Formats: sequence, structure tokens, C-alpha cells
Amino acid sequence: MTKRQGAATFHGTPLTLVGDEVKVGDKAPDFTVLDNDLNQVGLADFAGKILIITSVPSLDTPVCDMETRRFNTEAGNLSEHIRILTISMDLPFAQKRWCGAAGVNAVSTYSDHRLASFGENWGVLIEELRLLARAVFVVDATGVVRYVELVREMTAEPYYEGALNAAKKLV
Repeated sequence: MTKRQGAATFHGTPLTLVGDEVKVGDKAPDFTVLDNDLNQVGLADFAGKILIITSVPSLDTPVCDMETRRFNTEAGNLSEHIRILTISMDLPFAQKRWCGAAGVNAVSTYSDHRLASFGENWGVLIEELRLLARAVFVVDATGVVRYVELVREMTAEPYYEGALNAAKKLV
């Protein structure tokens, strides 16, 4: 498995990301995650949809909370053909509790805690922490990656407009 040392930082400390870097134009890698009811979900479950996929370290941290709430708000301005997925290593029970408390209902949260298949296949698994790096991907309806942002510093927010505009152009 490829390891990319220093690909991201946490408070300036370099981190190692496990997995190959996903780039614009790549076929979206498959993954297996759990939904909030412990059902397995993979890329094929979203066939034909435009996806904004965000990976975050943990919903229970300030920046991840803010980011997921922002994407939840933005979801109301998007076409029905666009789905927003947020994937973290949080347990499904914690994700379900957090979504209920935060009023997040337009973003679907998924847990990669069991297999880390999203983290490894999409190159965002932080080796030192076994958390996911903050990243945003846009995948078109044919399964091709059209936008990638790996947020270099884990405590920073992503460029929301970049991902949202990329997704809107695909409708």
C-alpha cells in the first residue's frame, strides 16, 4: 500500500496518508462503509448520481461539525441528482446521534471504522491516527472523479464553492 508522508498536517505536524492519491479523471475507487443502521454501502449504491463525497476526521470536532452543517445547508440549493456523503471513522451510532442533534438530514453520513476501505482506496487514511483526512471529491454520474481537494491542514475548512460549483456543472 502506498504511503504519502507529509501529504497533510495536523496543527502543522506532518501526517502520513495511506493509499494512492485519487486524481481528477480517475475512475472513482469502490469502497465499503456502514450507514447509520449498520448496513453495508458501496459506490454502486449511488450509481447514476452525482456525488459530493467529503471525508472528515470526526463529526465531534468543531471544523468537521461546521463543514458538515454547511454542506447540509447547501444541499437545499442542489439538484435532486446530487447526493452529499460524509464519511468518517466515527461509529455509526455516534454519527446517527450527531446528525439528530445537529439537524443534519440532507447529508448522508457513513462510517469507515470497520474496514477503512474508503480511507485506503481514496488515499485519505491517516496512518498515525487511523482517522480520515479532510478531503472533498466530486464524482460524476458515470463514476469519474471530476474534482478533488485534499485539505492540507486538518484544522482548516475546505473550499466549499469549488466542490459545489463542480457538482452543479455536471447536472
